[in-house]
This record gives sequence, C-alpha cells and structure tokens, in this order.
Amino acid sequence: MNVFAFVIAIALFLGGLLLMGYSFYATGFQGAMFVAGIFAVAASIAVPVHVLKRIDG
Repeated sequence: MNVFAFVIAIALFLGGLLLMGYSFYATGFQGAMFVAGIFAVAASIAVPVHVLKRIDG
C-alpha cells in the first residue's frame, strides 16, 4: 500500500508541476491550469503526510 501511495503522490507532484509550467503557454484557462497545478502539488504532499499516517498507524 505504501508503494501505491508513493506512486500516486509522485504522479500528482509531477503532473502539478507540468500544469503550472504549461499554464504560461496555454491560450485559454491559464489561471485555472495554474491553480489546478497548485492543488495537485498540495494533494501530493497531503497524501504522505495525512493519508499514510492513518494507514500505517
């Protein structure tokens, strides 16, 4: 279960960084893409901090 959560967290983190980076080159919804990238990075940090603590403990 830890490996699965780690893979999800890494995918969310990298996807969030890509969203934030591509938002500067998009022709529409730049703000929404950037905010979605911030939320994805925040979720990728929340998975190991909050979710894994409850699974392991």
